[in-house]
Amino acid sequence: MTVDFSVLDNPVRSSLSGPHARFAEQHGQVLRYQPDVAPFMALPDRPDEAAWRDLADFAGPGAEVVLTAGSVTPPEDWEVVAEFPAVQLVDDGVVGVEYPEAVRLGPADVPEMLDLVARTQPGPFLQRTVELGTYLGVRRDGALVAMAGERLHPPGFTEVSAVCTDPGHRGQGYAARLVQAVVAGIKDRGDIPFLHATATNENAIRLYEALGFRLHRRPVFKVTRVGSLEKVG
Repeated sequence: MTVDFSVLDNPVRSSLSGPHARFAEQHGQVLRYQPDVAPFMALPDRPDEAAWRDLADFAGPGAEVVLTAGSVTPPEDWEVVAEFPAVQLVDDGVVGVEYPEAVRLGPADVPEMLDLVARTQPGPFLQRTVELGTYLGVRRDGALVAMAGERLHPPGFTEVSAVCTDPGHRGQGYAARLVQAVVAGIKDRGDIPFLHATATNENAIRLYEALGFRLHRRPVFKVTRVGSLEKVG
């Protein structure tokens, strides 16, 4: 079977126009996740003036949006608030292993998940992010101390995301075992696991490469403040 890796070039759009269509909102050429699910908006691969106008109209002047598609350049008067060089890694022999001690997390666990995310900062996680896929966690004395799950879902691929461990419980191997357990579920469905990490997070990248992920591309995520509609183009 031929694998279409091009869907990873614009993974948010590939997800929202495919397996995650049920979470999508659309305005013209722009797609976005429902606001309480994920903060990502998706432009076409090569946005024209009309696409930028759609984005400005959809988000509203002054809003901050996360751009994830390739190396798109916003209009001149749109401020780039922050840039995050990242790595995109794909499966290159990761072994999926079930983790009997891990528990399936769901909507009832969201307050604890949000608290863990706030303390560890693995990336965006909102009230309904848990609906995007399987999330697994480790509890100690009843408290959630580690988790990992699934986020973006381009056709044929599933992203491993929200990998985090409470600082007081690191060094126990929870992250590695949870990633392998999430990978096991992804591969059982016939999908290919992939993930993102900030380029400066060397410890996480070393862990993922040790598990069998390899570098696929180096995207740069941009947080951009929308300018006026009149000045687009």
